[in-house]
Amino acid sequence: MPTTRSDFSGPRDLREMQAMCSRVWSPTARFHPGQLAWNRYSQPLDRDGMGRDEAISLWRIGDEVVGFGWAESPDWLELQVDPDHPQVAGDVVDWFEDWSDAPQQSAVAMAGDGVEPVLREAGFRPEPDGWHFSHHLLDLRELPPVHRVAGYVLRPVEQDEAALRAAVHRAAWSGLGPSRVTTGAYAQVMHAWPYRSALDWVACDDQRQLVASALVWLDEATGVALVEPVGCAPAHRGRGLAGAVTLAALHRSRELGAHTAQVSPRGDDDYPGPRRLYQAIGFRPVARTVTWTRSLP
Repeated sequence: MPTTRSDFSGPRDLREMQAMCSRVWSPTARFHPGQLAWNRYSQPLDRDGMGRDEAISLWRIGDEVVGFGWAESPDWLELQVDPDHPQVAGDVVDWFEDWSDAPQQSAVAMAGDGVEPVLREAGFRPEPDGWHFSHHLLDLRELPPVHRVAGYVLRPVEQDEAALRAAVHRAAWSGLGPSRVTTGAYAQVMHAWPYRSALDWVACDDQRQLVASALVWLDEATGVALVEPVGCAPAHRGRGLAGAVTLAALHRSRELGAHTAQVSPRGDDDYPGPRRLYQAIGFRPVARTVTWTRSLP
């Protein structure tokens, strides 16, 4: 059957992209379905449209998505292609070149992925020593117990707590720049598949203020639970709260049928803290991303 392309038109398309990610998931696959939900909905947006400087396009064979390109900006491409249809990678790169007018462009791929020869042929060059993400996995049969932190209570969030949940995320991530996670954006996250409030855990201090959080996305089809994101407000760091809420959410995911957990922290030495946290829990690296760049005349 021929391959067809269509531009992103709303939540239904995202759900089809997630279905592909679930269908082709492996330890070396670029995306877990939960990552797409977080990337898309954790910012204010028109659910049915695109931002001014971004674009998404999908490739299908029949009714099944077999690849997509997500231009997060004119100089940055994220892509994933069904390994059974590697020819789609060339179409994705050609689409990005036609859409983007940036003189320098970057694309992210998993090391050893089938899209790498296509990127190389298109003039991209790898930057193996640059910043990258490292896929880590944990067999949930080996999950350590939740450690309690004196003075704090761990619990899942409620569906009506979008404002509080967004606020604790912003507090945790403020050191990296202004966060786009507004109350409205987090409400979108909470309505996205495969979000479950039972897997969205927070730590509360003795004033009942939310001070740390961990969100886990369980894909029932694969049994893989993705941790994304985790954070702790600066004033409460150093007590083990980030690890505690992560473990609490993972224990609940195991109760709901997950057998494997995944997390993808930075793998380079410029931002080592999260990686150390996850490895202390028992996560081990299995794959990494590589950024490819090219300059156009």
